Amino acid sequence: MSDAPTGREAEFQVLTTGYTGSTGPGVAATVSHVADGDLRIVFDPGMVDDPKSITGPLAELGLTPEDITDVVLSHHHPDNTLNAALFSRARIHDHKAVYTGHTWTTRDAEGYEFTPSIRLLFTPGHSHEDLTMLVGTQDGVVALAGDLWWRADGPADDPVSPNRDQLRASRERVLAVADLVVPGHGAPFVPNAATPR
Repeated sequence: MSDAPTGREAEFQVLTTGYTGSTGPGVAATVSHVADGDLRIVFDPGMVDDPKSITGPLAELGLTPEDITDVVLSHHHPDNTLNAALFSRARIHDHKAVYTGHTWTTRDAEGYEFTPSIRLLFTPGHSHEDLTMLVGTQDGVVALAGDLWWRADGPADDPVSPNRDQLRASRERVLAVADLVVPGHGAPFVPNAATPR
């Protein structure tokens, strides 16, 4: 059975393209927006040069931070989570729970479906808690993969990975269904034979 979402109704936009010290002046997360029906989801609202790097592109979509229904955190490194508080009305999702206000609801990320077009996979390897959000769009399956890849070229050997074999297995799992990968600190890329495994 495929991990791919069965629906192809969601829409996806990169709000800001991230970078790391080797590709930019500091560290910034790639922050994305996904919409399906009434859901407005921000993925990995982490470090950026200014919060307006997130709220400005949302405004261009006609959205305010209060319009965001859900925030998904790929993992708990500060460079991927730092601006989650911009979205005070949103449900916050991570690998093990959904957080709303002062309520914590335990649920496993693996296979969690927001809609038939949006689902989560538990994909550890960069950390012990990584998740990937798969988004079924009219153009194919987009994998918001957090730091499974920092950018299109990897790094092939992630220097902070606690388990290289687990990282490789998670990457292979995502590549089996993704038509486009959105990495944690770079522009989206179409996977090919040169994509680090």
